[in-house]
Amino acid sequence: MKRSMHAGASQDVANAVDFYTQSAGVHIATRFLNEFERVARLIIDNPGFGTPTKLGKRAYPLHGFPYSVVYSAKGDTLRFLVVRHQRQTPGFGSGRH
Repeated sequence: MKRSMHAGASQDVANAVDFYTQSAGVHIATRFLNEFERVARLIIDNPGFGTPTKLGKRAYPLHGFPYSVVYSAKGDTLRFLVVRHQRQTPGFGSGRH
């Protein structure tokens, strides 16, 4: 399965890494990034694992961090749409395709 990442999702990850670097240090920021990559690989290998949401999207939580990855799978492409902090407005990034 091919991997595609919405520019907004890339920015979401960058913002989280910046936040953790500033507030908790490089080690925690690296752990966040590694966890995101682990979840991304898991989802690519098993696109049906996430919890169904609206319009054919799915969400999967990161372990140890209050973030979820929102994605869609169409054909042989899996697209990461949002990497959302769980305290953000539930509709955050909902317009991304």
